[in-house]
Amino acid sequence: MLGYYILIGLIALVSFAVSSKLKSKFDEYSHLHLRNGMSGAEIATQMLNDHGIYDVKVISTPGQLTDHYNPTDKTVNLSEGVYNQRNAAAAAVAAHECGHAVQHATAYNMLQLRSQLVPIVNIASGMSQWLIIGGLILGAAAGLGLGFYIAVAGLVLMAIATAFSFITLPVEYDASNRALAWLKNKNMVSQQEYAGAEDALKWAARTYVVAAIGALASLLYWALQVFGGSRDE
Repeated sequence: MLGYYILIGLIALVSFAVSSKLKSKFDEYSHLHLRNGMSGAEIATQMLNDHGIYDVKVISTPGQLTDHYNPTDKTVNLSEGVYNQRNAAAAAVAAHECGHAVQHATAYNMLQLRSQLVPIVNIASGMSQWLIIGGLILGAAAGLGLGFYIAVAGLVLMAIATAFSFITLPVEYDASNRALAWLKNKNMVSQQEYAGAEDALKWAARTYVVAAIGALASLLYWALQVFGGSRDE
C-alpha cells in the first residue's frame, strides 16, 4: 500500500500546483477589463444567440469556479464573479460553458457519450476501490476464489470511471475551441484579451488532464495488485 500512497501523494501535489496556477491566471486576467464592457452573462447570452440557441438560460450560481452547463434543464450556470464581471477571465469562462451548450444543441458525439456514462460513473466511482480492497483481503492477489472476482469487478468499475475521465478531455477542449473561435470571429475581444482568455482556458483544461492521468495511474496500480504484481509489505 505504500506505493499507492506515494502515487496518490505525487498526483495530489501536481494537481495542487496546476490548480494554484489556474487560480493565479484567472486572478491575473480578471484585471484585464474588456474593451466592449460586456459582462460574463452578456457574453454568454450573445454567444448563445449567435448560434441560434434560444432555449438555454444563463443564470448565476454561488461560489468560485463553479461554472458549468447543465444539459438536463438547459442552463448555463456562471459563478457570481463570472456572471457580473467584465474582464477577459469572465469572458473565457462564459464562452466556454456556452461551448458546451453548443455541443448539446449540435449533438456532439463525445458529449452524448459522456452524458450516457454519468449514471454508471456515479455508482462506479463510489464502489470500485472498496470492491478491489475487499477482494484483495479475500485473497485476490493469489488469483483464486471469490475474492479475485470481486476485485476484478471493482477494476471494471474503476476502468469505466477512468474512461470517463479521458472522454471528458475532448469534450472540454472542444468547448474551449468553440469559445475561442467565437470570441475571435465575432471580434468580441481585443488581441490582448483573446490571449488572456486562451491562456486561462489552457490552464483550466490541464486540470482535467491531471485528473485523467491520476485516474489511469490508480487503475494501473490496483490492476497490478489484483493480477499478481509486486506488493509492498
